[in-house]
Amino acid sequence: MDETQPLRLQEGRVKPEWVDEFGHMNMARYVEACDLSTYALWEYLNRPRTLEDREGLEYAVVETHVNYMGELYKDDPYLVTTQVLGVDDKRIWMYHELYQQERKELVASNEVMLLAFDLNERRVMRFISEVSERAQNLAAVQAALPLPKNASRAIALKAKG
Repeated sequence: MDETQPLRLQEGRVKPEWVDEFGHMNMARYVEACDLSTYALWEYLNRPRTLEDREGLEYAVVETHVNYMGELYKDDPYLVTTQVLGVDDKRIWMYHELYQQERKELVASNEVMLLAFDLNERRVMRFISEVSERAQNLAAVQAALPLPKNASRAIALKAKG
């Protein structure tokens, strides 16, 4: 996998049950598609360790920010790309872009902060060494990429001037 570009870890088709009464994919499903990419990144960083091998040493998403720029419809093919923006010993800051795959149209973005989390102790922990090393290396390689336009945004009403 080319780590010098945003990773392509998740793709699929919009499921009929993801479509709302307005005929497009429900807003929560955009987050779900991106969340599948968060999980795919976690699997990528943990390889070859499986869920069973990890013995509860997992992650918890603690913050997300979503921007909606377009629409997906039933059976639309989609692709999610993932860029790691930063890493420390307990956190990974990542950015997903969700595309309508055939048109290569950006339809949503999802910025995510996750924490290393021990499910047995129900507490934040440090990443295990292999995950930490892989995440640090990926962040270093992807640091050459530009910061995505919608990263680090906040919701606010700006005063009219």
